[in-house]
Amino acid sequence: MKKLLILIPLLIILTFSCSQKEQSIPETTKTFVEKDSLNIYGFFSDSLNEVHGRIRKHETLSDILVPYNISYPQLDTAIKKSKDLINLRKINYNKDYIIYTEKDSLETARYFIYLPDLVNYLIVEFADSVIVTGGKREIKTKERTVSGTIEYSLYQTMVDNDVDINLAIRLSELYAWQIDFWSVRKGDSFTVLFEEKFVDTLYTGIGKIKGAVFNHRNTPYYAFLFDQGEGDDYFDEKGQSLRKAFLKAPLKFSRISSHYSGNRFHPILKIYRPHRGIDFAAPKGTPVYSVGDGIVVERKRKGGAGNWVKIKHNGTYSSGYMHLWKYAKGLNVGAKVKQGDLIGYVGSTGLSTGPHLDFRFYINGQPVNYLKQEFPASHPVEDDYKDRYFALKDSLMALILPDKIIAASTRTDSTGSE
Repeated sequence: MKKLLILIPLLIILTFSCSQKEQSIPETTKTFVEKDSLNIYGFFSDSLNEVHGRIRKHETLSDILVPYNISYPQLDTAIKKSKDLINLRKINYNKDYIIYTEKDSLETARYFIYLPDLVNYLIVEFADSVIVTGGKREIKTKERTVSGTIEYSLYQTMVDNDVDINLAIRLSELYAWQIDFWSVRKGDSFTVLFEEKFVDTLYTGIGKIKGAVFNHRNTPYYAFLFDQGEGDDYFDEKGQSLRKAFLKAPLKFSRISSHYSGNRFHPILKIYRPHRGIDFAAPKGTPVYSVGDGIVVERKRKGGAGNWVKIKHNGTYSSGYMHLWKYAKGLNVGAKVKQGDLIGYVGSTGLSTGPHLDFRFYINGQPVNYLKQEFPASHPVEDDYKDRYFALKDSLMALILPDKIIAASTRTDSTGSE
């Protein structure tokens, strides 16, 4: 009886009604497979029909498979076995699937392939038992070298060069310790050697950035990908790590609305007094990140500071974040945070005229101007790896120097698969 009570709501979720068995099979494309070899999903399909379909609005797994003689207990088993891979209870509208059926009048399904995206897939085999497996299609990469000069924004320059805009985000993350991308201006330029990923001929996204130079305010900033035994990392032309002790800014996208000052006119109190922080104007809800590793030592409502977080990074450095709208989930006093971890969201709590982050930084307990600090690089290329690194750096630099390449040129050689 208990099993029956569990099964009844399951049947309601799987299908609108049992009359689905009587409906005609949805519009699909059917192919008769004759080649006697393993297909890309790892099974022999030469004796099966291949039916391609696309999930319609409000369509469920039972809508798709019951017409192919798959029972509700089989569907229940498939859903349970797939829960740690892909949730078949919530198959997504407009995603593709393939059904392999017997070549007879009943056309009973033997395999169901769900394709939630271009790379991942889920196989459900209906045999003596239900077997569920997941996999990924082969990803191939091609290297591309592209350059541009900024007229309006880095984003627009990517669009003008027919480049995935995610490359702009990747560059901002790569150079997070060197460049505040809200201070990028007209005339700044870049050259990037990076990978583009493909499944067959379909583009799936940005791969690794192999090398880059970003000319910001007449200063070139280099980045070269190298593994010295601890995983990929980026280093400059001198072998220094691009990762600093602290991020350039605690927000990815913002603008400075008020600088560190010893005598600033307070917009609410209408008096002149020191402003020992940097105001980053940003929309309410903008994510705020810890500028470095550390421990949360304060998290509370604090007068004019509003919702406030203070992080102790080590015995010398600490940072503070004011006027937060709300805190990141699970952020409590004593919590350990890593550089770049979410700690809260921009708000306008406390004495504030609008949404912004008032960011404070302290050395030995004293507030300092964060923008004027010079922090040492971390983990430069070690001596044992220097010969390899500088040989690689020289070869990459020859590719990314502006006078060596043609803007938006594409290399067609494949570099293998991921």
